[in-house]
Amino acid sequence: MSQQHTAAPGTDTDTATVAGHPRDWWREAVIYQVYPRSFADSNGDGMGDLEGVRSRLPYLRDLGVDAVWLSPFYASPQADAGYDVADYRAVDPMFGTLLDADALIRDAHGHGLRIIVDLVPNHSSDQHEWFKRALAEGPGSPLRERYHFRPGKGENGELPPNDWESIFGGPAWTRVTEPDGTAGEWYLHLFAPEQPDLNWEHPAVGDEFRSILRFWLDMGVDGFRIDVAHGLVKAEGLPDLGSGEQLKLLGNDVMPFFDQDGVHAIYRQWRTILDEYSPSVGQGGPPERIFVAEAWTPTVERTANYVRPDELHQAFNFQYLSTAWDAAELRAVIDSTLEAMRPVGAPATWVLSNHDVTRHATRFANPPGLGTQIRQAGDRALGLRRARAATLLMLALPGSAYLYQGEELGLPDVVDLPDEVRQDPAYFRGEGQDGFRDGCRVPIPWSRTGTSYGFGDGGSWLPQPECWGELSVEAQTGVAGSTLELYRAALAARRSQPDLGAGESVEWLRAPEGVLAFRRGGFVCVTNTTGEPVTTPAYGRVLLASGEVAETGGEATVPADTTVWWTAAV
Repeated sequence: MSQQHTAAPGTDTDTATVAGHPRDWWREAVIYQVYPRSFADSNGDGMGDLEGVRSRLPYLRDLGVDAVWLSPFYASPQADAGYDVADYRAVDPMFGTLLDADALIRDAHGHGLRIIVDLVPNHSSDQHEWFKRALAEGPGSPLRERYHFRPGKGENGELPPNDWESIFGGPAWTRVTEPDGTAGEWYLHLFAPEQPDLNWEHPAVGDEFRSILRFWLDMGVDGFRIDVAHGLVKAEGLPDLGSGEQLKLLGNDVMPFFDQDGVHAIYRQWRTILDEYSPSVGQGGPPERIFVAEAWTPTVERTANYVRPDELHQAFNFQYLSTAWDAAELRAVIDSTLEAMRPVGAPATWVLSNHDVTRHATRFANPPGLGTQIRQAGDRALGLRRARAATLLMLALPGSAYLYQGEELGLPDVVDLPDEVRQDPAYFRGEGQDGFRDGCRVPIPWSRTGTSYGFGDGGSWLPQPECWGELSVEAQTGVAGSTLELYRAALAARRSQPDLGAGESVEWLRAPEGVLAFRRGGFVCVTNTTGEPVTTPAYGRVLLASGEVAETGGEATVPADTTVWWTAAV
């Protein structure tokens, strides 16, 4: 087992410097995303749960990650896999109880792991008590002011209040039936109709979420990943966008419902709360608990606005995730990311996969330009080779890295799920997202055999492919060259090398076309994105490589789609 950068959170040695790395853990952390329903099932009902996650904490410790980010486990009707929250202070029975959450947090800390939980502030469930009362009380209810209720347009209010479209397809408005049985007002939902958007102009909404933050901080969590962090504030008057096919505009323009400047005042308020729970801040030290923004913005410069010194700590780098396997494109995004983060003093983040996109082992198996949701398997061997190389490149960059459960096993997306088993709400609504996110959410395999390859004793909520057994943790553990052992070795090396982890720049080296080469102190990373072997200098001792590297006379032959880590020659 590799040693942690720091001791378990809360111990006296938590402020120590280990192996040349500072205590400021989040600037260089490797954070592992757990999708609870697909990680481990403790009670055999086919659905993963908190006790299942708790039972696998030693695996995550030994893998070498610093923190675990848990996707939502709150009380929810599960219209969008828990991102429709009915009670932000309760655990959904399918995942366990508050006592299970408490035990998970405590055990994680005992293993030297931090826990980051999802927070969903843009919208609630339509089964949230506020929304149910708003419907029951009818027009004029004070509870309706906590959401975006509006009269419709047209002679009889039969048209939506504006032309906004749902991310999941169709209009972003749903008309309600009033208590007297008549067709009435409309409410805004940027996602599914079961996810009404909250009105952050109303003071009760802000009060409630500040209370929710304190509830989970008192439980001992180490941070929050903020879902749709860019969506809380809408443009005044909810103006028409003036165009159709609005999904195609996302990520290219500031929208009237996304990335409005008003969100930053909310996060400045939240930051003061979080700093209360980080005693070192008052003593001039770094924060111990953090915010991570899921903020889709048109540019990395606008992403940087979320991580100014008095706001959030990290923001996901979606520009990097959506970059093709191309040296020039990768270098451009790396440079622009580091340049954007430098003025605000925030660490860059790097991510290749998550619960909303096709796994990168499958994305890289296909031609570029197909987006982040892909329905075809592509060249499996090519995809895995590129995925391994991409991971080593990512882990060599300055800043913090995010891993998605199962990528350390080289799992592909399951692209051939039968229609009748799909559960992604976007799949059932036309004209929106492709709706194929179920493919990256199939429960991960732990053993070679069994009804669900060790996931649990009662099958799995999504069917697993027959190949899952040979990709399992059991099948890869201790096998030289396996993807799991590559990840373990990479994370151990990242801890042992003082020049890896936190930082704000790289020194680019001359390299053949299609090759990235950079130096960080005594460490050199070379990534060959081409389909042919290339010759480069041998920069020292090979520390780790995603493929076989041959060295002769001071030169190295780097295979196609391969990354090599060197330490400086003595």
